[in-house]
Order: sequence, then structure tokens, then C-alpha cells
Amino acid sequence: MLTIAYDGTDYCGWQIQKNGVSIEEVLTGAVRKVTGEEMALCGASRTDSGVHALGNVVTFDTESSIPAEIFARAINTNLPHDIRVRNSREVPGNFNPRYDGLKTYEYYVLNTPDEIPTERRTHWYVTYELDLGQMRKAAQLFVGKHDFASFCCPRTNAKDTVREITAFEIEKKGDLITFHVEGTGFLYNMVRIMVGTLIRVGRGFYGPEQVAEILEQKDRRAAGATAPPQGLFLIGIEYPESKSYEGGKDSADL
Repeated sequence: MLTIAYDGTDYCGWQIQKNGVSIEEVLTGAVRKVTGEEMALCGASRTDSGVHALGNVVTFDTESSIPAEIFARAINTNLPHDIRVRNSREVPGNFNPRYDGLKTYEYYVLNTPDEIPTERRTHWYVTYELDLGQMRKAAQLFVGKHDFASFCCPRTNAKDTVREITAFEIEKKGDLITFHVEGTGFLYNMVRIMVGTLIRVGRGFYGPEQVAEILEQKDRRAAGATAPPQGLFLIGIEYPESKSYEGGKDSADL
């Protein structure tokens, strides 16, 4: 199992695609160089184009005799500097990273009238004054198990749009607003649409009570705009220590 971090700016997302270079493609090539084997990677989260990660999880099967803890260093010698394996370890053969993990995402907004060029790849600039109190009230309406059909891209291939959010906090330090979201599963663009909707609340276009109404409508057209990708980070994924790794609900549709 590899825990990986990457700057997603210059990639078309995690998943291998025909229209550009993906994280999966580059990482797969690096792993094959180390093992000399043909294999496919299994990633926990299919992050979208421009989205970043500090703790995505990837697994692969190998017959290599290289000790598991050495793989991180070996693979990194074959990777560009915007993708890094943070650690590597052996896991049971039936472990699937896409199941049963508690994911943590953070989205970063700089609430300032002047853009800072060095921060443009990792933050969304919002120049309008925002009401954090109203945004925090609205964010709590997302906590729990809900049908998030209003908060996912219509192009999703998910058959079930019910997901569970276990925590949603909004913090402000100086000009930086951090949206901290934890959950067992996320739909395609779900975090970004929630953030875009909360920004609308902060500007006064929606009241917190309207967020509950949008959830009930189960209609993507009812929610706010999708926040841009560069502010979103997959912070990490926690798996139960006692889990059997037999599988469970797929939680990797973001």
C-alpha cells in the first residue's frame, strides 16, 4: 500500500484518460520500473483534474522481493517532483483501498480582494465579503446520511447518491477560509459543489434553510456553482484497524 501526495495542477486527474497525462499513468510507470512487472494500480479516490492530495491511497500486487518499506524511496526516484510516495507498507492480499475508509478533504479559499500569484494553484480567490456564521449553520445541514443528488455532477456513474458526512467545519485564519469535510463516501464533484453552495450562502443569496431544501430537491440545478478544482485537497484516508478487508460500499467516486 502506498500513501501518495501530488500537485494535481498539470494532470487530467487520477484516472488514466485519453485526453491528457494522469496521476495513475505516471505512478503506474514508476512502479513498473521498480518491479519489472506489468500490473494495475487500485486507487482509493479518483480525484478530478486539478485536484491535489496529501494522502491518497494506492495498492498493487507484486512478487518483488523488495521490502515493503523500501518501495516508497525506490518509486520516488522514478517520479516527477509533483508526485511523491509518502510511505509504503504491506497489507493483506484482500485489502481494497476503495472500501470502508473515512476520507478527509479540505478546501482552501482566500477571501481577499487581491490575488497572490504564488497561491493561485492551491486556493480559490473569493473577493466578496462572506458571512461565516451563516455558512457554518448551513454546513451542519450536510452532516449525516443524505441523498446528495443535488450535490453531484450529472455525469456521475454512481447508482446510489446517498452518502454520509461525519463532520463539516469551517475555520478562518486571516484571509484563509478552510472547509474541513469528513465522510465515508463522496460523489463526483460533491465537495466542490457543497463549497460553491456555501459561498452563495456566505454572500447572502441563500439562507441556511435553503440548503436543506436543495438537499430535498435532489436536483443539481438547485445547488450553487461548482467551486474550482485547485482549492481541493484529499488530506487522508483512515481505515478501521480491525476491518476484515472483505470489501464494502465503494466510496471513491469523487
